[in-house]
Formats: sequence, C-alpha cells, structure tokens
Amino acid sequence: MPSSNPVPHSARDAVSPAGRATDHRPSGTAPGRSPGSAAGPASAAARDSLRRAAHPPRPGSATSSASTTSSTSSASAASDTSGPSGSVRPAGPEGAAAGSVPAHDLAPARDFAPAPDTASEPDTASEPDAVPPAGGPLPWTLMYHSVDECRDDPYLVTVTPERLRRQLAWLRRRGLTGVGVRELLRAHAAGRARRLVGLTFDDGYADFVEHAVPALLRYGHTATVFVLPGRLGGVNAWDEKGPRKPLLTADGIRAAAAAGMEVGSHGLLHLDLTAADDDVLTAELTESRSRLADITGRTPTGFCYPYGATDARAVAAARRAGYGYACSVDPGPLAGTFALPRAYIGQRDAAGRLNAKRLLHRLRTAKGAAGGGGADR
Repeated sequence: MPSSNPVPHSARDAVSPAGRATDHRPSGTAPGRSPGSAAGPASAAARDSLRRAAHPPRPGSATSSASTTSSTSSASAASDTSGPSGSVRPAGPEGAAAGSVPAHDLAPARDFAPAPDTASEPDTASEPDAVPPAGGPLPWTLMYHSVDECRDDPYLVTVTPERLRRQLAWLRRRGLTGVGVRELLRAHAAGRARRLVGLTFDDGYADFVEHAVPALLRYGHTATVFVLPGRLGGVNAWDEKGPRKPLLTADGIRAAAAAGMEVGSHGLLHLDLTAADDDVLTAELTESRSRLADITGRTPTGFCYPYGATDARAVAAARRAGYGYACSVDPGPLAGTFALPRAYIGQRDAAGRLNAKRLLHRLRTAKGAAGGGGADR
C-alpha cells in the first residue's frame, strides 16, 4: 500500500507550526558490559534459526504471497536527523578505496549467542513502570533502516554491511555500547547511560537478521528493530521508488529476538498516523502490539511512528495503547519518552560525520538542560 503522503522522504524535514514532526530520513547488552565483550557460543539451533530467517522466500513466491495476503487481509538527516543529499559514496574510509577495511577497524568474528530463555519470566513490557520517565536530556539514539549491498537507493535508507561494521567499530573505539531503546531508557533513568547509545532499525527488513545482527554481535552491541506484523514476508510497498526489499517473516522476527535484539512495533502497514482516522490509528497501534506478542511471546514495549510523522494525537494514542516509549525523528516541542528524537545514519556517515553528529547532540542536550528541556511528556 503506498504511503498516504507521497512527498519524498528527504523533503519531510520540518516541524509544522501545528507541532507535527515529519519524517527526516532521506527517504541484551547490559549497561555495564564492555563494548568489546564476547557474545559467547551459540547453539546449532540458534544458528540455523538465524540462517533460515536471513533467507526468507523471495517476494512473489507462493509462500511469500500467501504470507502477505494472510497478514494484510486481517487488517481492515545534514543535520543529525536529516539525511544527506546527493549520491551515495562507496563504503570505505574517507580517502580510501571502497572495499578496503583497516585491520584495526575489525574485531575477531564471534558466533551468535541466543538470548536467555525468557518464557518463564514475567512480561514486564506491559507494566506501567517498564520504562521509567526520562528526566533530563534524552540520550543519543541512532536511526538505521536497511543493511544491504544496494546502489539503487533513492530514499537513502540503505547502508552497506561494510559501512555498518565501520560505524559499529567507531562506537566501540570510543568506549560506547549500542543497546536497544528499552534498555537505554531504563539505564538513563538509573543514571547509568553515559556510555550507551540507542541503536534502532526501522521497517523490519529481512536483511536485519542477515547483515545487521551478525555485525551488532561482532562488536558487542544490541539494537531495537521496529517491524510490521501486518506485512510479514512482504515488501516495502510504501516506497514508490527504488527496489522492492523483503521484510521479516514471523520466523525472522523470532530469530532477531532470540539473538538478543529488542523487537518493537512500527504499526501494521507503515501508514502515516497523523493522517489516519481514529479507527485506523487505534488498529495500527494496538493490533500490531497484539500480533507481536503472539509472535515473540513478549508484549513489545516500544513503538516507532512510520515516516517519523508525529503529532499530539498520535503521541496520546501510543500512550493509551500501553507502550512504554515511542520513537520519532525530530519531534520538536513534542520531544520526550513518547516522541524520542533520533539521528539519521546513512551510507555517507563515516568517522568525521559521526563525530559531528555526536557533537551536535551534545550541544543540543546541553542547551535543553540549561533551558529545562528533555522532560518526559
């Protein structure tokens, strides 16, 4: 289903006078754990699960079509947030040839480690205090989408696996550990988030388990992946241009969770919630949460507004639906636990740009702290 807002992603980079924040994309790890600590050995079953999830049926096949039909029929950054303009550079350090990776940039490869069995643990995700209020300046959170070898990328939502590895290595060299947003906010509320960075992957592309998860675990990070349970095994039909990218199946979502990643909701069908009527808005928030609980066995804590499109009505609906937090992009005056700002990360973000984006975040949070900003809303 195409987006209700056909404006290219790169043009959605302003906050309207009405307070609506729009899309800015060009269209586990414990708080005290060392960024380079090993993930540990994985069982053969866990490795097999990830391999199967990383190679779902191709879009258009009988299996994929049946899955998509079944799922959909039941549903009636050059600022730190806006993406760069221009062509995408090949992966590689600034001034170096594409494809060459300095030895110091890479850590020894590590195997997948299945997450502890949480079947007997209480489902704290649905408790009101699962994510404490985020008082003070909000922590730095990065926004990714697809991780793949893709040169046809009109919305600039793709980074290559090599570029992602470089970016994750950059975090580790600075003593920073990437974690999912639920863990980040809990650590932030406890005053233990100084060396943590939130890592998020929007849209739930199948390449998350194929390319992102191995890289994350290799460098000692975890992340939140925001998925679309109304498009299981489908494609990114909301993007009018560019290639069709396969989305995670139910098995892929379970594999991501088993690898220690947080699974959050991105709605059912990737709709602009600021343009949805009340019934659609409620279904996108509540039905997606229910379906993900059925898939993973755990009610998701987090939500991410499709396109980053946020207004006061959508924020209130996310609260009512029972989520503990919600991610936006640049929500302006709505910023808080239910409209978390994030920094767009793309293929051009090598060390120099990452340093600049981190500095800009520090300046903004310092200004917010001085002005009393960053309070929970």
